[in-house]
Amino acid sequence: MGRAAARPGFPRSPAAASAPGDNGRVSFRVRRVYDEPDPGDGRRILVDRLWPRGLAKERAHVDEWAKDVTPSNELRRWFHADRDARRAGFEERYRAELDDHAEAVAALRAEGERGTVTLLTATKDPGTSHVPVLLARLESPA
Repeated sequence: MGRAAARPGFPRSPAAASAPGDNGRVSFRVRRVYDEPDPGDGRRILVDRLWPRGLAKERAHVDEWAKDVTPSNELRRWFHADRDARRAGFEERYRAELDDHAEAVAALRAEGERGTVTLLTATKDPGTSHVPVLLARLESPA
C-alpha cells in the first residue's frame, strides 16, 4: 500500500497527525468521499476499488487510495447482483480476501494507531457496504 503525497493546499491537522488513538487503540472514522473534508478527518484514505463517479481527484482530498483492502472486482460484482441474499457470503469471502492482504490491513491499522484516519467511500449507505467488515478487521487485535 503506497503512500500518497500530502494534498496541496490542504495540510493535515497537527493534532490529527500526532494524536494516538484512544488508549493506544485504533482511531477510524467513516465518511462519504463526496462530503466536504472536515478538520478532524486526519488522514483521508479511499477504501473503494473504483474511483468515485464524477469526482475530480483535486476535489476529493484523498491522501491515499487503499485498493488492496477493498473487495476484488469479482466479489464486488457478485455481491452487487443481489445484496440482500448474498450478504453473509460476501462478508465471509471478503474476510478471506482481507486475510490474503494482511500486510495492507496491518499498514492501515498502524495508520489508525498513529492518529485519526477517515475511511472514505462513495457508497450511499456505508453501513451496508464492505466498510463494516473492513472496520471490524481494523479494530480487532492484530
